Amino acid sequence: MAKRPASRRGATTRAASSPRVRAAKVHRPVADGSPAEAALRDRFRALVEFDRGFAGQGLRVIAGVDEAGRGALAGPVVSAAVVLRDDCDLVRIYDSKAVPEGDREALFREIVASAVSVGISFGHPAVIDRDNILQATLQTMHRAVEALHLDPDLVLVDGRERFQWPGRLLPVVKGDAKSLSVAAASIVAKVARDRLMRRLHRAYPLYHFDRNKGYGTRDHLEAIAAHGAAAVHRRSFLAKVVENNLSMF
Repeated sequence: MAKRPASRRGATTRAASSPRVRAAKVHRPVADGSPAEAALRDRFRALVEFDRGFAGQGLRVIAGVDEAGRGALAGPVVSAAVVLRDDCDLVRIYDSKAVPEGDREALFREIVASAVSVGISFGHPAVIDRDNILQATLQTMHRAVEALHLDPDLVLVDGRERFQWPGRLLPVVKGDAKSLSVAAASIVAKVARDRLMRRLHRAYPLYHFDRNKGYGTRDHLEAIAAHGAAAVHRRSFLAKVVENNLSMF
């Protein structure tokens, strides 16, 4: 397990904890023997087994990678990379889209407190407009892995795309529902982005970013029609929105 140097170019955010640090004991189900509790543990076991299946190939340090905000009209695309402890027992970790917002917030705190390492990277609208959303997303994924304080033996990436990485990298379609590490990354990326969009709402209250998180909801489209685009909108996306929603403009 190679340690990273203290600083590394391209690492936008770094969060790591000592393996001795334990997260607060919240959002772990009571072992009541109910069918719901049994199903939750079965789901968790499948996620764990997917990641541990690579240990036989000598790939023990696994980083899961996922993004949030790729399809939004405003705000950044955010990617996270997470290396979990072998004894992680956060059984509610799953695809962030299937986890309620309150649970995501609690899990975010637990993951960051107890993981071996967490990296987060933001790709801002100007970069998305300049390089296109796919390239901006791949750049943030790469930087998120670079932000980890150790070199993973294997990087598991949600989806089909690959980014340039000198080590082993494996895209996993619907990885946030198959791999515990990728599911954890999906929660970290989603919560980090949602928090930023709530802050942007305070700067741009006309667009209701606290509710729509920058996605093309009706209230968001109506606000764009009424007030024009803000500095945090993705100009490359808005032309398509106007074309597809002419009746609203």
